Amino acid sequence: MTVSESVPVQRFDQEPVQEPVQGAVGEDGAKRTVRGTLVKVLVHRRDDRGMRLEPFASRCVRAGEVHELVTTDHHETEAGSRVDRVGFLGFVEIANAGVIDRGDEVWAGDRLVGTVLGFDSCHFPNHYNVLIRADAPRTGPELRLEPEVPIRFQQRLRPAPASAPS
Repeated sequence: MTVSESVPVQRFDQEPVQEPVQGAVGEDGAKRTVRGTLVKVLVHRRDDRGMRLEPFASRCVRAGEVHELVTTDHHETEAGSRVDRVGFLGFVEIANAGVIDRGDEVWAGDRLVGTVLGFDSCHFPNHYNVLIRADAPRTGPELRLEPEVPIRFQQRLRPAPASAPS
C-alpha cells in the first residue's frame, strides 16, 4: 500500500470542501474564550482622554500579558476616531493566548460589562487599552471590581437560524 492510498490527499485543483463551523459568526470562525484575572482596579474617569481607535478589529494576546480595560459610551469604530469619555476599570492579566475581536463580550465574573469597541495603543508596547462599549463610562469601583475577579473575552454568537419546516 502506498502513502497516497492510506492517507487522503487534497488536490489543490479541486474545490475546497465547505463545512459549516460550529459557532461561526459572519466571516469569523469559532474561537476560544480569552480568560484573565483582574490585577489592579482603577478608579478614575475622563471626559477629555483623547484615545485613538486603532485600525485593527482584533488583537492577538499572549498568556501573561497585562492590558488595561477602559469603558466608553463611544460608538464610532472608524480608525483614528477620538475617544474622550472613558471610565477606567483596571488591568487584566491574560491567562491563555487567543484573539480579542471587536464585538466580543467582556465579562467580569458573572456580569456582562459591555462589548469590545476596539483598541488604543498609546501605551504600546507596554500594554493595549481595550476599549469596551457600555451604556456609560464606568470605573472599577462602580462595577464593584476587586483584584482576582475573573475576566473573559467571549465571542458573541448569533442565534442559530430557525430550521425550515419539514
